[in-house]
This record gives sequence, C-alpha cells and structure tokens, in this order.
Amino acid sequence: MHACRSGVTYFLYFQMLTFYDKLSQDFTKLLEIEYNYDTIIEFCEHPDTQLFKKLANTIKGNNIFNIKLPNISVKTFNIVIKYIYGGVVSLEKLETSDILDLLITFNKFNFSEFTDRLQTLLIEDNASWLRLNFSHIYQISFQNENFKALQQFCNEIIIKHPNLVFDSDDFTSLQENALISLLKHDELQLDESVIWDKVILWGKAQTPDLPSDYEQWNKENFKSLKITLKNCLPHIRYFQIPGDEVIDKIRPYKKILEKNLWDDIMAKLVSPNKPVTSTILPPRKKLITQFPPRKSVSIPSSIINLEHAVEISSWIDRRSTIYDITEIPYEFKLLLRGSRDGFDVKTFHKLCDDIPGLIVVIKVENSNEILGGYNPLDWNSTNNTNKGNIKSPGSFIFSLKNENMKESILSRVNDQSYAIYYGQDHGPWFNDFGHYDPKGPKKWSYWSNNTYQPPIRNVNGPFSIDDYEVFQISKMHKFY
Repeated sequence: MHACRSGVTYFLYFQMLTFYDKLSQDFTKLLEIEYNYDTIIEFCEHPDTQLFKKLANTIKGNNIFNIKLPNISVKTFNIVIKYIYGGVVSLEKLETSDILDLLITFNKFNFSEFTDRLQTLLIEDNASWLRLNFSHIYQISFQNENFKALQQFCNEIIIKHPNLVFDSDDFTSLQENALISLLKHDELQLDESVIWDKVILWGKAQTPDLPSDYEQWNKENFKSLKITLKNCLPHIRYFQIPGDEVIDKIRPYKKILEKNLWDDIMAKLVSPNKPVTSTILPPRKKLITQFPPRKSVSIPSSIINLEHAVEISSWIDRRSTIYDITEIPYEFKLLLRGSRDGFDVKTFHKLCDDIPGLIVVIKVENSNEILGGYNPLDWNSTNNTNKGNIKSPGSFIFSLKNENMKESILSRVNDQSYAIYYGQDHGPWFNDFGHYDPKGPKKWSYWSNNTYQPPIRNVNGPFSIDDYEVFQISKMHKFY
C-alpha cells in the first residue's frame, strides 16, 4: 500500500526500532517460545474462534489466564503484541482499513502516543479512502474523544456537504455527541427547518414504542421524545425558521418544547420587534456570497448551457426551487472532453481520478439527448480496495431538457450501496448508467435497474455518443 511509504510511517517503524534496539530483540524472542506460557488469548473472529498464533500449539499447564478479545483481529493484535514486547510498529503491507483497526486497538489499550500519529497518517495519506467510507469513519470518530483529528476532518466535510450524513441510511444510528457537534456549527449548510426535521427523525428512532402517526401520541409519548432530545433541542435556531414552516413542522411537536419557548416563537411571528426571554441563536452562515454579473458567468462546455448548470447546481443543493442564473453557487471546471482528450477509460482515470465532486455529461449520437450524473466522492481505479460498488448517498443521474424535451428528469440514487462503481475497465459508471470500455470508447449504456429512480430513458441498452465532458464543481469564491 502506498501509504506505508509516508514519512509518518517510517517514523513509527524506524524511530521505535532504533530507540529500543537490542532490548527489543531480546523481548521479541519471548513470542517465539511455545512452552511454559501462562496466558492464552482468544479472538472471536467470524466464523471460528481463534487462539493467538504464537500460543496456539503450546502444552497447557496450570494457572493459565484465558483472555477473550472478541472485537480485535489476530492480524491487528500481532502488531500490538510485537510493539508491547519489542517497541516496533511496522505498517508495511497494511491496507488503510488495517491502519484504522490499529488506531482503534491502540486506543483501547491506551497507547495514546499513537492515536495522533495514526490519525495524521489516515488524513494526510488516505483522505480519499476516508471519504469513500465516510459514514463508517464518522461513526468511529465520535466513539472516543481521543479521535479529535478525525472528528474535525469529518465535520469540515459535513458542514459543506451535509447530505453525506443527514441523507444516509445510517443517519438514525448517529451518536448523540456527533449530532450535537453538527447542530452547534454556525456554517452547517442546511435550512433550519430541514435540520428540525432530521432531529425529529433521529429522536423518534432513539425513542421506543412511539406510534408511527404523531396524531396518535399521548402525553407520555411526547414526554419520552422530549427526554431523548433534551441535549439537541437547545441548538435548534427556532427564530430563524419561516412562519409557515413553524406552523407546519414545529407546531405538531410543540409539546416537546418548553412552554415559554413556544410562546416566544409565536410572539416573534406576530410581533417581530417584541422582546422575548428565550435565547435567540444567530442564523447559520451561508457560504454563498456575492457573484459576478450574469454576462460574466460562463460554462466551458460544448454540451450543456448555463441554464443546465443552474439546474444541476440546484439538484446538488437539494433546493425546492431552481437557482436564478445570477445566483449559481458553483464553478464548473472542465477536466475532460472526449473530442479533445480521448474517449478511452485510461484517459478518464488519468485526468479525473481522486477528484471529488464530479459532473459527467454526454450527448447521445445523432440526437439532442443529453444525459449525465453527479458523484460527490471521487473515482479511483488504481487501489484494489476501491474496486467494486461504492455507497454514495448524494449521487444522482439525469436527462436534461432540450429541443425535444420540455422538462429535465432528475433521478436520485435509490439503492445507495450500489450508487457508483470503480474498476479499471470502467469509466464513469453509476450502475444504471455509464461507460464500459470493452464495448468501445464511444459506447455507453443505460439500464433501468432501480438503482436510481425514476428512469431517465425509455430505452434500455448500449448506445453511441457524439461527445462527453467531465467537470469538477466547487463553490465559487467571493468577487470583489
């Protein structure tokens, strides 16, 4: 694995080896002795329980300590035990997932000297892998307060791309401290009413025996939900929610709020200048600022126009209305054009791998039909651990309006676990839609397999394209 060649890794390996030197060699030899032992360590790995390798074939005696470690692999513990005996930690030939397991295990053993170094290694050398496994990493980072660096790494991503967590299948299993850390953040890029909806959804999942229809709830049901959300509710910015959404979304659950808070919310709606006793939290800071005049906004594309780009931008931000052309928040940076750079898979991976936030658009041969897709993560064909189906909650595919089609079709991912596919013989591939090189450099396919809904074409199967483009999107900078 390339990460094991980093400076941090060499420090871990060689620095420790030099420090203990001869002493470490003497203690390490104890691991090779298979008699007169006093401890057996069992690893309950599926499917069979295993004994620690160095002790598995020894002759048992009396006064043996039997230690069970159900959540630690033999591979990881081998590294830990060699460190305990010899002061050596080698990350050579370890996959990124193994390094993460090692971080968790060292933390369990209170080897605090490694937690910061391993987090740094993961963030600096394996950021792409962390993003691909984001939901899992986010959960782990908040399971222990020692993982501050991972927590910060994750939160910096989420505040700009909150759908990675708030729209994921795992959202309701989010730890309370992780949710609260997001609710506290001034730059969380979600409307406050959406945040309220998500907090209610999370609270219901943590509160047993609640009827599915809140209109059937009794006093005890509301009390139970209030107790569940007692640490979350103070961080909702109630006074920044529009009046109609207060009525539609908050009023049904007003019994979980303190009475004076609900009274103050209503008072502010009726008389905005009237003072209240409740704390009024400031509005969250939106990252969209001043934009250039309409005439200076352009899209470097021979396939899509500015109106298309505005529509795609609105889909990315999950807006209920389309941005005005003068408000487009994203810059579209052209990475690849087939007619300019080549249509083959190698060219795609050379120019587009390891870059997050990609828009792909194609023009179907001899027609006005424009199809495309959005991948908020990145493609990576060189790392075998990344090959296969990848979970991506924010992905979508689309068909854009043209001379023959009045309205565009947005198709969001329905089965998130199969959202996108990585492989050296595949170009951009959204499972239902994409490019498979053996079929030909200009041959693409679409199959309505329910991975994305609704369908974006009436016809299934392969087809030829005239051209295709790949863009990286990023938030526009301020203009002065």
